[in-house]
Amino acid sequence: MELSEKRLVVTGGAGFVGSHLCERLVADNEVVAVDDLSNGNREWLPDGVELVEGDLTDPDVVAEAITADVDGVFHFAANKNAAADDIDQYRTNNALTETVLERMDEVGVDNIAFTSSSTVYGEAPRPTPEDYAPLEPISIYGASKLGEESLLSVYAHCHDFTVWVYRFANIVGPRLQPGAVIPDFIEKLSDDPESLTILGDGRQEKSYMNVAECVDAMCHVVEHATDDFNVYNLGTRTTTSVTMIADIVSDEMGLDPDYEYTGGDRGWVGDVPRMRLSIEKLAALGWEPDDSSDDAVRQATRSLITELAVSSVE
Repeated sequence: MELSEKRLVVTGGAGFVGSHLCERLVADNEVVAVDDLSNGNREWLPDGVELVEGDLTDPDVVAEAITADVDGVFHFAANKNAAADDIDQYRTNNALTETVLERMDEVGVDNIAFTSSSTVYGEAPRPTPEDYAPLEPISIYGASKLGEESLLSVYAHCHDFTVWVYRFANIVGPRLQPGAVIPDFIEKLSDDPESLTILGDGRQEKSYMNVAECVDAMCHVVEHATDDFNVYNLGTRTTTSVTMIADIVSDEMGLDPDYEYTGGDRGWVGDVPRMRLSIEKLAALGWEPDDSSDDAVRQATRSLITELAVSSVE
């Protein structure tokens, strides 16, 4: 699907990745963002983007946003707390996707791009390709994403939808919210510049991707992948350890704290300690990242330090 002169809906459009995608799309398209603003901010939406404020489990909200003249939907809305160990997260995320798909089918909108997660793989060999099996998520969040992928597959194969599924690495950059490791470290060191508590043993090692490159990759996949059901990993070929993130954040803040580790090989129940996705399928489609994982972490750290400084002044 060519992303030009279209009417596009972005669910979760006022959130971290969603707002960056809205910025990219609005230059050449009509864009409608749908968000309950529980994790988003209307100020992140650029001029020209229409906001439908509300909960996507409400059929009236979905009906207002997804109309027959819509060309495609980018579905970002979700409870994104990967550390949550609550079955309600599974129910909520699947209910959101179910409501969106039912409304699309009702009004004849049949293009949807969905943000899934590397967590659907569980603890898989690295680098992990898209066709790795069996998929065995170890977190409620991963299970919810896999459930949503399965429902999307049904609509692709039985309802003539075209579906693009993105299995994200860790996406970082401006507007990344508290709870993620980089803003967590920045806030901790702002409160106590002398010491930093790190969950686990610090050896957890994952791929981090710049949000601008993530958005570019998403658009490339939609415009070039033409199967009914398209699944692509989005990430980098390199990884960054939690201790290295602490080093980068400390360096950018001009600090030299002592590290204290909570112990164990993972940060929380359901955490996958080591993750690197294969991006060979994405490369074969004609797109590769310019930034390494370390580069993405450092760039995100610089932008977030500035954001938090501005926020504290306000």
